[in-house]
Amino acid sequence: MRALRVLLILVVIFGGLFVAADRLAVGLAEDKAAEKIRGSQGLGSKTPTVAIKGFPFLTQVLGRNLQEVDADLGDIEARADGRTLRIDQLSAHFFEVGLTSDYTSIESAASATGNARITYADLTKAAGGGVKISYGGQKNGHGQVKISPNVPVLSSLEVTGSISIVGGNTVRLRADGLPGMCRALPGCETKVRAQTDHDWKLDQLPGNLKLDKVVTMTDGLSISASGKDVKLPG
Repeated sequence: MRALRVLLILVVIFGGLFVAADRLAVGLAEDKAAEKIRGSQGLGSKTPTVAIKGFPFLTQVLGRNLQEVDADLGDIEARADGRTLRIDQLSAHFFEVGLTSDYTSIESAASATGNARITYADLTKAAGGGVKISYGGQKNGHGQVKISPNVPVLSSLEVTGSISIVGGNTVRLRADGLPGMCRALPGCETKVRAQTDHDWKLDQLPGNLKLDKVVTMTDGLSISASGKDVKLPG
């Protein structure tokens, strides 16, 4: 019985040491991955938060395959026509992440998903020129935005607009239509659409994820992205 107790104590001790070593190793790996992503995504001084899921971590490393890696990048910026659109709360989730043959870097993921938010305040700022963008309610089950262009002769002009994803990397804003009073004025439609119609290209998505859906909500836009066989910064 004494030998059995000693054996159990040793198992507990070595088990505890293994868990401690495993958690230390995963913490170091998360820090290294965060630094790699920061450099590859051009995040400047902002270091993302990385979480490697699954236990034990060390056996995943030996198999050169991590179950899941989550990254919270905070916010990034998209530019178009000299204006910047801030993308808020950008996060990505990578599944079945492969390691390089020397075990020092992540290489690719079998699949990945991502999510981001854009506030109406940031949309308004990106549109510029005194244009205001806000929630425009629902139409045929789809959310719309309300756009208030800055046209002095039509100070009360408001139009509804739609937001869509184009080409897997671009957020597109378009006015759905302009009122007759604007179309009757020479040059009005051109002037208004210069303020209401925008394309913002996102070229900093982690792992070359592709945008696939945008949902217009009361507090802003919710954007989702996904990808297969996603390459990751090494």
